[in-house]
Amino acid sequence: MVFKNNINETVSSFSTTFVFAIRSEYPNLSGHGIVFVVSPTKGLPNSLPSQYLGLFNETNNGNSTNHVFGVEIDTILSSEFDDINDNHVGIDINGLKSEKSASAGYYDRGEFTNLSLISGNPIQVWVEYDGVKKQIDVTLAPINYNKPEKPLLSLIKDLSPILNSTMYVGFSSSTGSVLTSHYVLGWSFKINGKSQELVISELPNLPRLGDKKVSKVITIGLPLISISLVLLVTLGIVHFIKRKKKFSELLEDWEQDYGPHRFKYKDLYFATKGFGENELLGSGGFGRVYKGVMPISKIEVAVKKVSHESRQGMKEFVAEIVSIGRLCHRNLVPLLGYCRRRGELLLVYDYMPNGSLDKYLYNKPRVTLNWSQRFRIIKGIASGLFYLHEEWEQVVIHRDIKASNVLLDSELNGRLGDFGLARLYDHGTDPQTTHIVGTLGYLAPEHTRTGKATKSSDVYAFGAFLLEVTCGRRPIEQVRECESVILVDWVFDCWKRGEIIEAKDQNLGHDYRLEEVELVLELGLLCSHSEPLARPSMRQVVQYLEREVTLPDLSLLTLSSNGLTFGHHENFQDFPMSYPSSMDRSFSHNSSVSESLLSGGR
Repeated sequence: MVFKNNINETVSSFSTTFVFAIRSEYPNLSGHGIVFVVSPTKGLPNSLPSQYLGLFNETNNGNSTNHVFGVEIDTILSSEFDDINDNHVGIDINGLKSEKSASAGYYDRGEFTNLSLISGNPIQVWVEYDGVKKQIDVTLAPINYNKPEKPLLSLIKDLSPILNSTMYVGFSSSTGSVLTSHYVLGWSFKINGKSQELVISELPNLPRLGDKKVSKVITIGLPLISISLVLLVTLGIVHFIKRKKKFSELLEDWEQDYGPHRFKYKDLYFATKGFGENELLGSGGFGRVYKGVMPISKIEVAVKKVSHESRQGMKEFVAEIVSIGRLCHRNLVPLLGYCRRRGELLLVYDYMPNGSLDKYLYNKPRVTLNWSQRFRIIKGIASGLFYLHEEWEQVVIHRDIKASNVLLDSELNGRLGDFGLARLYDHGTDPQTTHIVGTLGYLAPEHTRTGKATKSSDVYAFGAFLLEVTCGRRPIEQVRECESVILVDWVFDCWKRGEIIEAKDQNLGHDYRLEEVELVLELGLLCSHSEPLARPSMRQVVQYLEREVTLPDLSLLTLSSNGLTFGHHENFQDFPMSYPSSMDRSFSHNSSVSESLLSGGR
């Protein structure tokens, strides 16, 4: 077709509309997509399938000599092409990194409505190029809908350098490894004018899902049919056994009572796209966390793979997990349930869209939090921890309070999460001894001695959290090889010199309340006291933060560096790690990890 005006060699206006549908044998999975394409040749030599959609290959993708214009309808997120999601429409010029793209949908009376490209329902597309304005418009709508006034995509782009005088128009598609069918039910195209409207009622019907063509093998004879059936049955059995083994779970009699709290591994596998690296939210010493979307409910979840403590029976561990799932507080991340498979334990939480708090504190973050937001998060976590210690039916000891375990919801409210190390015991009873777990820098000194996790050891970790959020620094920071800054010692040094405000995060600027910052820093020091009885309870912490009770004068408590790190006066020489640490400014000493780091939990 001739696209260019012979007089000035500019591309003429053109218009096209078509109706397509994508159907897959799996409701939530699909092949890649379909492209309306304007190409200089009938075929595109050396093009690749899958994410290349039959248009380009690894070598020529993005070359200006391709002279290809396309509108892609893509159902797979290909990170190498900077795709925005797995349900989008994009304008492509000479390559698969779209010039402009948007989630599939349409505008109805100004309101945007999403469209699922893999729903199996027919969708109509309009593509228009204005040769005068040099503007490309792409519009979508469900079949039988009038064309929306506002296009989904609009791009100012002169196609004259892109298209040759004579071009071919058509479609290309790729289904990848998923059993998917792409249909074009109707199409019209016109240069220098509006394309002919499609008569929807006269378009062919889509085949019913599951329809199969009758094999021609039947005409050959019953013996061959019988052999084929035997082979198919054998392959089916092998496939069934492999699939059952892949998704097999361990279910014991005692778990019957926990049915509503147990998730199927198969559901979690598909929700996280096979626990793919693209869905990985984070990893640490106690497991890896993946984002997932449940197949039926479409609820976003976070799935954590953990290994339970070998010294504790799985039955008791799961019982505690299910009990924790009944916690209900606005500043706790809801634990929805669990799954067991081949020695793995998977914990399922509500997904928090803004991630963990530590990402907003360290390493010069692109987005930082102001003091008002930090103070609200601090008070929220204090309220949640008070609920765990005193307001619920049992005492819940979290055992791993830190900024990376505080997640932010859509309104940047802080929620304490990751209850994989939590322990429960009845009010009025003593906690049992367990082996020491937690994160270095947050471990209370008495916890490392006795192995007992208590409310007071949680308060100690909360003190580290207070300093961490206010100072924008980790409890232990390595400044150079074999030398580290112990945050609590540095803040104590600032307080001792009467300059505690100097410890605040420099990213706070000047937009903060001096009395609030000083309150939190001093409360962090008080919570970090090496003696459990000297630390406040979480009830008192909440009262201090709400200004219901005045914080005691630290100078009257004979607070000293010995009071913050008990290793200065305790013998703790048998811990296997040791290296010198030094403080900023004038406060400096040569304490080892056994003296400062472990002994003070710092």
